[in-house]
Amino acid sequence: MCGSTGLAVGCQAQFSCPKELFRTGASEEPQNDYRSPFRDWHERASVRKEPRRVLSPSDDRYLLFDADLVPTSSHILVQELPDPQRNEVLTQHLYRYLKFTTQLEQLVVNKTMLDIAYGRIGVDLPRGMVFDAHKIYCDEAYHALFSMDMYRQVIDATGVAPRIGSDPHFFRRLRRLLEDVDPSMRLLVELLFVFCSETLISGTLDSGRDQQVDPAVHEMVKDHAKDEGKHHAYFASFLFHLCPQIHTKYQESAAALIPDLIMTFLEPDRESLVSELCGYDLSQDEAEQVVAETFTRDVVRDIRAGDRASHTQILP
Repeated sequence: MCGSTGLAVGCQAQFSCPKELFRTGASEEPQNDYRSPFRDWHERASVRKEPRRVLSPSDDRYLLFDADLVPTSSHILVQELPDPQRNEVLTQHLYRYLKFTTQLEQLVVNKTMLDIAYGRIGVDLPRGMVFDAHKIYCDEAYHALFSMDMYRQVIDATGVAPRIGSDPHFFRRLRRLLEDVDPSMRLLVELLFVFCSETLISGTLDSGRDQQVDPAVHEMVKDHAKDEGKHHAYFASFLFHLCPQIHTKYQESAAALIPDLIMTFLEPDRESLVSELCGYDLSQDEAEQVVAETFTRDVVRDIRAGDRASHTQILP
């Protein structure tokens, strides 16, 4: 019995089997050199110890996101909007962040965590690392839950309807990327995307440092950041075990995909932002101007260069 793609050895899926990606002579029993970052998980994980975060009702002292982390909010055309509309720009960014988090954790990261937990990726891993995949699955499910909880609270507290699309930009881009690669590479691409998403240090996880931000949002993001620090350590160790087992014929192709995977995660959704800005009495031309002047070619290039540098040499 196999359990990776089909149930029986010799099944017709053998040529697209994920184990074909990793036939490099790895030992049957991987070295147990894994030091779990989750040794205190039962005492420290947010899902175990933190309370539900509840918005301060009708408290006009607080904003819903740190303006320093919403690039379009600093553009002169947005600064000239009335206060309620400028505040809504921050609220819409919170909606975008919460939906992004929910769908990233549930639809992408946790799919991979189940594959690791049930041995479906064809990679030999220490037993402790396999077991820790269950803990990350729990963490990510909780992050999705408290993000959707906050999403609903914001709608009820503000009466402001979300202006964001149904699918985050990263999800559409990842689907296209998976469609473009050879089917035999798709599992590896998913693994590497999750590695990128779990090890990128996002400025968004510092949201709430501004004392004007609602304490519930601040504490929710702090809960998330605390858990993600351990996930970062896990995936850095995971890559140490993954890389030597990738078949040599796939290593170059996999390494070449890393910049695209990083930008799939980070690149702004210009179309969605333009659509949102048009709802604040800006014309189409003005909305496009805000986005073009906020996310210039140099800004995007710096994002690409900075995060490519932070992920160099991750594959042999």
